Amino acid sequence: MTTKLFGEPVRRREDARLIAGDGRYLDDLGAGALAVAFVRSPHAHALITGVDVDDAIDVEGLVAIYTWEDLPPGVREPLPLLIPHPALTHGRTAYCLAKDVVRHVGEPIVMVVATDRYIAEDVCERIRVSYEFRKPVVGLENAVDGPHLVHDDVPGNVGAHMVQEVAHRDGRATRDVIAAAPHTLEFRLDVERSACMPMEGRGVYARWDADDRSLRVYSSTQTSTSVQMAIAAKLGLPLPKVEVIAPDVGGGFGVKIVHPWPEEILVPWAARLLNREVKWTEDRREHFISSAHERAQVQHVKVGFDDEGRVLGLDVEILHDHGAYTPYGIIVPIITSTQLLGPYKIGSYRVEFFSVYTNTVQVTPYRGAGRPQGVFCMERTMDKIAQYLGKDRADVRAANFIQPDEFPYDQQMIFQDGRPLIYDSGDYPESLRKLKDLIGWDEFPLMRSKAAEEGRRLGIGIGCYVEGTGVGPYEGGHVQVTSDGRVHVSTGLTSQGQGHETVFAQIAATELGVPIEKVSVVTGDTRRFGYAVGTFASRAAVMSGNAIALACRKVKEKALRIAADALEADPADLEITDGMVHVVGAPNASIPLATVAVLSNPLRYAFDEEAKRATQFATGGSMDRPPVAEGQEPGLEGKDYYSPVRSTFASGMHAAIVETDPDTAEIRILRYAVVHDCGKMINPMLVEGQIHGGVAQGVGGALYEKMVYDEHGQLLNASFMDFLMPYVTEIPKIETDHLETPSPLNPLGIKGAGEAGVIPVSAVIAGAVEDAEGIAIDRMPISPSDLYALRDSSRTSGAVSRLRNTQ
Repeated sequence: MTTKLFGEPVRRREDARLIAGDGRYLDDLGAGALAVAFVRSPHAHALITGVDVDDAIDVEGLVAIYTWEDLPPGVREPLPLLIPHPALTHGRTAYCLAKDVVRHVGEPIVMVVATDRYIAEDVCERIRVSYEFRKPVVGLENAVDGPHLVHDDVPGNVGAHMVQEVAHRDGRATRDVIAAAPHTLEFRLDVERSACMPMEGRGVYARWDADDRSLRVYSSTQTSTSVQMAIAAKLGLPLPKVEVIAPDVGGGFGVKIVHPWPEEILVPWAARLLNREVKWTEDRREHFISSAHERAQVQHVKVGFDDEGRVLGLDVEILHDHGAYTPYGIIVPIITSTQLLGPYKIGSYRVEFFSVYTNTVQVTPYRGAGRPQGVFCMERTMDKIAQYLGKDRADVRAANFIQPDEFPYDQQMIFQDGRPLIYDSGDYPESLRKLKDLIGWDEFPLMRSKAAEEGRRLGIGIGCYVEGTGVGPYEGGHVQVTSDGRVHVSTGLTSQGQGHETVFAQIAATELGVPIEKVSVVTGDTRRFGYAVGTFASRAAVMSGNAIALACRKVKEKALRIAADALEADPADLEITDGMVHVVGAPNASIPLATVAVLSNPLRYAFDEEAKRATQFATGGSMDRPPVAEGQEPGLEGKDYYSPVRSTFASGMHAAIVETDPDTAEIRILRYAVVHDCGKMINPMLVEGQIHGGVAQGVGGALYEKMVYDEHGQLLNASFMDFLMPYVTEIPKIETDHLETPSPLNPLGIKGAGEAGVIPVSAVIAGAVEDAEGIAIDRMPISPSDLYALRDSSRTSGAVSRLRNTQ
């Protein structure tokens, strides 16, 4: 096989093992471990007045019961606020076990350890917790306007307040620009609360080695090194004595980047205390009520524009629901407020957000991480401008695009990584041209007319986005070539199904000129690589991919130097192909890379025939020149790190054609098209897979997935019987095209692709349904019941206006 594999659609190397059932997930481990279950609050807001365990202590198989009072000092403290920010003036985090008060249904109060999970659950049912009830705060408007508080010391329930403004080039403030604009619009948008649903829930398995005084922890996490540091800090252990390994992970989507979860501290603590293996795996109801949600925002928009639809000023006020706690800071609303700008040049922009507490599950990033809300805001704004002016929606977008010759383009804001929001590369007009061709934008009016003759309602929608990817601060890679010619690659970030094993092997095989079959990849194991940040924000390929490439280049440089000595050639005249180092133009003058690995490690003893080549006499130990060059380490290996100047910015555009049933209001997606630009593609097949998976989640978020709380803070649909997700029958065939504008910010010229598919889907579907129905769609997701109610409301008010007079 060729060793120039970068850019090739190599089949996923992980799949054979996973499809055969040979995956090694968290719950496959620790068959004999003690099991953990939790007593969780059934109330949204209450003081804990007592915990009675008398009826539980005699259950056979019970090992231990713990409450907050039983925890050691370090574990008693609140969990860390991971990402502080000056605007987060009232950040609050939970305890591992609730201390005096519970603030959402599902908050853990008591930890039970038993010989198996069944017994642990039985014990939990026998424990009686008494409460003094408080009025819960549910809903964004109730949070800021109501008399009740989630945290007594947080006035108005406002955890954070932030304003960013980019004034007009003539110095005028945004609101002045809007007031002076030829045309203005003002409206409200709503995005409901949702959550990611990985096939595998969270889980932790720990074992303590009393002789070595070391701890090994397996966690279904997106950041094993951060979990390692958190456990070491909370339990007072030396960092090298804590190992954290992420086995196969059945989906993450953001919820598993939060760390440490209470269970990631409590399970290792119990394992050490009891000197037994201990395990906890999350059940589905626990995932609904005690992990994390996302999405919920209310947006108030004012926009001023000219006769061509160019945005002169945009003012957006955002009310963001961050739930009961803020362990991950205010990353989500920061991303919303900055990524809202999309591929557009906005004359003047002001954005203000309030991030508020409610007595609901905490909000942390979910695939897209604030971008779907921002894109919904901007793309709905573009549609409303087009409808107001009677212009084609694609033309209005084109009138506002940043042009290809304007990169790098500075949006003059601060992004989530604390660095300037500067787009590195892109060609938005070309992406739009490709998308219009792909979906048949110009031909759609005829398609709609023919459908109307049959009594069918069709609509078309479009959505554009820019996605900040490859967020820092760094990732690293280690590469080792062993004496059998195999290449061993390791990096610290974790994998949850993205195909890292494949793409990282492609990078290493290309850089080192070896067959991909010779490359093995390990991720998420602190024993193999101890420094990493984690897998999130479409950053794995950009960060670890470039780090691995840099490490490979170190290895290659060393290999060529050693081979040059053996071949009596100039290193500049050597190259590596199919695992052979040879002189360019003289293929017979060659040496296997495996032999170079042997020569890189001078030995005293000949263990086998290969080792014999590296013994002190065979390597020239009796000569004047030492077998290892001064300053060089033995072995053919290298380590390097990649730290970006700032984020890379991928981009894309989606379009959809939908049909709405005149009687049932059912919404069916007939066609869905995507054009995506993630810079140079390492593996086009995997990029396609990421896009398809993202669109599927986006369809769920647009049409089905919604967390419904009642006024008491009870989640009414905390099961798959009531929380709807699309089946494959609801996902249309996804038509794709690609653009490659390489990033100038990293050696490989790549940008991220992991979240792209999900970001604009709600905006696209909203535009398409609005186009089909002639009714403003300003709240998502939209169900048939929602659409039916909108029709009824519009008929009653007589306010139906056919918005589809233009595209």
